[in-house]
Amino acid sequence: MMRYSLRGPRRAPALLATAVALATVAACSNGSPSGPPSGPSATGASASAAPTSTAPPPSPTPTPPAAPTPTPSKAYPLSTAPGTVPAVRAHQAARGPGWKPAPTGGVVLAANSGALADEGRLLAGELGVPYRGAAAAGPGDVELALGGTGAPESYTLTVTGGRVRIAGPDEAGVFYGTRTLKQSVKATGAMPEGTVTDRPAKPQRGLMLDIARKHFTAAWIEDRIREMSDLKLNQLGLHFSDDQGFRIESSSHPEVVSAQHLTKAEVRRILALAASRHVTVIPEIDSPGHLGAVIAAHPGLQLVSASGRAPRGTVDISNPDAAKIVDELLREYAGLFPGAYWHLGGDEYVALMSKNPEASYPKLARAAVAKYGPSGRVQDLATGWLNDRAAVVRPTGKTLKAWNDGFFTGGVAVPAKDLEVEYWTGREIGARLPVSYLSEGRKVVNLNDDYLYYILGEPNKFPYPTGRRIYEQWTPRVLRGSTPVPARYDPQILGGRLAVWCDLSRAQTQAQVAAGIRLPLAALAQKVWDPRPPALTWAQFKGLASKVG
Repeated sequence: MMRYSLRGPRRAPALLATAVALATVAACSNGSPSGPPSGPSATGASASAAPTSTAPPPSPTPTPPAAPTPTPSKAYPLSTAPGTVPAVRAHQAARGPGWKPAPTGGVVLAANSGALADEGRLLAGELGVPYRGAAAAGPGDVELALGGTGAPESYTLTVTGGRVRIAGPDEAGVFYGTRTLKQSVKATGAMPEGTVTDRPAKPQRGLMLDIARKHFTAAWIEDRIREMSDLKLNQLGLHFSDDQGFRIESSSHPEVVSAQHLTKAEVRRILALAASRHVTVIPEIDSPGHLGAVIAAHPGLQLVSASGRAPRGTVDISNPDAAKIVDELLREYAGLFPGAYWHLGGDEYVALMSKNPEASYPKLARAAVAKYGPSGRVQDLATGWLNDRAAVVRPTGKTLKAWNDGFFTGGVAVPAKDLEVEYWTGREIGARLPVSYLSEGRKVVNLNDDYLYYILGEPNKFPYPTGRRIYEQWTPRVLRGSTPVPARYDPQILGGRLAVWCDLSRAQTQAQVAAGIRLPLAALAQKVWDPRPPALTWAQFKGLASKVG
């Protein structure tokens, strides 16, 4: 930009001109000719031609200098909100250059914020700037700070004066602020001036992986954790026991473990990465169905119908040995996984998928009457099984979860009140509408199989979910089909997860699964973080997701 040179008045020519003008006026007023004076000095001639005046002429008044012209400064338009996935909830615009990573800047921690060291080192590495730890923020720095009030996982990100400050009441919130900064820099090279105020709409947001039917490597799972955390997703479910495999090393029952499995050392590595990215890992040993890998090692646990049919993966819940083995596994893995949640399964118990469970499985019917009295039915025995497994895990303090088709009404036994419902389907026999769980006061997590089920091989008319359909049609209140439950139940709906099931495990490679879930996961992240209708079109969102992902 051109800069103007400011100079003072040139005084000598101005004084000469003033003197000439005064002399001319004086001569005219005393009858002197008005023509130009003669002689070597105009000033002197004028003075000698005034015989009646002995005082010197008045001193000329210099012309005051003109006000200096200000140097123009760069004018900035009002900033716009950063482009991120999910979108930030609020952005207060401001005028200024924003912030860009520079060699002179770094990442520092505010006072009493030492717990953010991991977040600081990670961000510094991602931005390519130094990490300086606890230090006063200087020009070009990013400062991370713990403190203040606000909702869990909330943060405030302020860009002003060439600096960035990210503050929140907990580590997770500050971490999510660093994700916003990282995404904005990745997309545009900068973070816009102004203040972002942000928080999630739902507390449970994530991905569930069926690692039982298909072995996924530890490195692949770790990559998903990194992807999830950048999208501000905070839960990873691991369904590691099913009919086709048992995929985590066991010391209590090594005989049930599949040849391809994760070692406990690998699991601990996964857990450490997840903790550093504020992702909670939710383990699931599904029972009393989906226990084929356990039954393969212990065939005496197999349930047999009156006609001699042995439904795959279904243990005889009247056999105390079945409970003993499952409880031993629960205790072992509850110690391995330190997170706040445990998934008990409970879905698709084949005995209860029969039109007449008591007639088809008379052994179970007799056990139900023996335990619950004349009104006892097979569903009561299954409810008792679920409650007993919950009692094994409950002393660890974990929040307990079960699939919605493991909850039954109208029986003698009632599912424990503290079980969260993981709602996935309404296709089962006697399916209950989502409102029936909500009206009981239960808390629900959304895994709607019509939108959020990614099933390898697309069996049973389950097409792969698309990000566009989730983005344009789904909300956490759409628990079943495409119809949302009434808004009054929204506080009971804790969030949602995309579920990857590997029914036909060879239908896709690990790389294909990662590519296939990328946009559905991004769309889910948007819908569980921001309750408002999306501001971007799907095409715009898809383009943004490609830039920041």
